[in-house]
Amino acid sequence: MADQVLSIVQVARLAKVTSRTLRHYDEIGLLPPDHTDPSGRRFYRREQLVRLQQILLLRELGLGLDRIAEILSGSVSQAEGLRLHRKWLLAERDRLDRLAATVARTITELEGGIEMQVERMFEGFAPGSEKAEQLAKEAADRWGDTATESYERSKNWSKEKWDEVNRQGSEATAKLAELAKAGVPVDDERVLDAVAGHYEWIKNHWTPDAESYTGLGRAYAEDERFRRQYEAVHPGFAEYLRDAIAAFAAARLTR
Repeated sequence: MADQVLSIVQVARLAKVTSRTLRHYDEIGLLPPDHTDPSGRRFYRREQLVRLQQILLLRELGLGLDRIAEILSGSVSQAEGLRLHRKWLLAERDRLDRLAATVARTITELEGGIEMQVERMFEGFAPGSEKAEQLAKEAADRWGDTATESYERSKNWSKEKWDEVNRQGSEATAKLAELAKAGVPVDDERVLDAVAGHYEWIKNHWTPDAESYTGLGRAYAEDERFRRQYEAVHPGFAEYLRDAIAAFAAARLTR
């Protein structure tokens, strides 16, 4: 196909990417087309297809577009490219270890009749995998920009970071559960201080204002998946957490 010219639609179909992706690559200077017609439609020849193949290969190896541009421009040596590849492989190994651990926890907890914490259900899923993207889309459809922000913040976390964040969340929940069991009113300063710890944990994922944080509290009580998790900790805990979050938002987030 030395002289064959393909439209952007044909190239997208051939490479199994979207036309939007090809337009983006053009806009950032990574893959300009061979030419455009008077109406602005893009057309490609073999030279561009070879470059696209290289781009997609490097993307498959986990490299970002900026780094790919450096490699293709020759500003990054082949050795440096291989070092980047090795770094990605090591990160992928860690991700697979996390995924295996997630599966093991699921088996153990299902056999034991215990529900896994929702924060740990998807550890190890590749950010770009079909499953991860599906979960992110479902969350975005329901929660909008909040879910998108959370996904973007956490998608490249290491195992150590996940462990740290999960530990922070478990500690915050445990403190609030103890106060709930003791019957401490939700507007008590001890409860507000404990909710502050929960709020700091949530900020690892996204930074809610008073309204959205209160909405999250309502979700804990109204969404069956959240509710089951918190009611398993202590009967009535979902409502207690909802009311404590509302009290905290009113007292410390509202100006």
